[in-house]
Amino acid sequence: MGCAGGWLLQAVCLLSTLLDYGAVRVTMRLSNLEMVQGDSVTLPCSFFTMSPLSRLNIIWTLAPFSDPDSPTQVIVFDHGQVIENPSLTGRVGFLGIPWSADIILNNTRISDAGTYRCMVSNPPETGDPGIGELALNVLAPPSLPLCLWDGVTDTGGSVALSCMVAEGVPTPEMRWDKLEPEEISLPINMDGDLSGSVQIVNISSQNSGLYRCSVTNLLGTQNCYVNLSIYSRESLPGLQFSLTLPHHQYLSIISYTRVLKMLTKQVGVTLTVLEVLSLESEYRAPSRQLQPAPQGSSRGCC
Repeated sequence: MGCAGGWLLQAVCLLSTLLDYGAVRVTMRLSNLEMVQGDSVTLPCSFFTMSPLSRLNIIWTLAPFSDPDSPTQVIVFDHGQVIENPSLTGRVGFLGIPWSADIILNNTRISDAGTYRCMVSNPPETGDPGIGELALNVLAPPSLPLCLWDGVTDTGGSVALSCMVAEGVPTPEMRWDKLEPEEISLPINMDGDLSGSVQIVNISSQNSGLYRCSVTNLLGTQNCYVNLSIYSRESLPGLQFSLTLPHHQYLSIISYTRVLKMLTKQVGVTLTVLEVLSLESEYRAPSRQLQPAPQGSSRGCC
């Protein structure tokens, strides 16, 4: 029987078609959604059924973009009961049940991104469940990056400046700049999408200064810094001093091979941080047993 003709005949044909299918029809009003981390989002899913809703079954699943072959159950409506994924308790819920299969997802996270599938069945209607899909993207600003350095800060040595950021959607763009005495952009070697480094070879005092790593996406920028100071061996004077230790032991430091690895200076404040890498020391062995100092006497300590 053809369906050309008036609206009544077309309606009869549509009803006949639905009865022939014998299954719930699902419609997704949107196919893609994009939200900012922390916001709430409604995932829409509409369905049409010819049977009473007493045995309605709705299942939402998520296949993460990072692992699309491992879908997880998000929320279920089955015979009047709602079952949430324990990891989403308090963040997910149905809207308008049982007349609508829409759900709301609160306080969205990067881990919520992926392909969501809405599956609806309603016995005694036969056939496969009605299925709809939509993709959810969750945007996030870059996290605070971590700046590190490694190498030898003596003149002629080499230093590697590295920068790592844990997350950011879209993937943040990374750059290194030397800020002092003038701002200079540095070539960067990327190790994956979230880590990059700068190699400085044959260093000299001209390489001293403040370095900045910046990570940027459309939601913002985060920075971390390294303050690099380069010194020649000749600029380090010899050391010789004494320490008074408990139990009347005396330690004399008479030579060193390398003392300075990192020197941090703050403008207007005399602040020096020394990390002793290698230290040659010698204990002075007294010719006779040391006697405690007389009462009332004192010894200075450096």
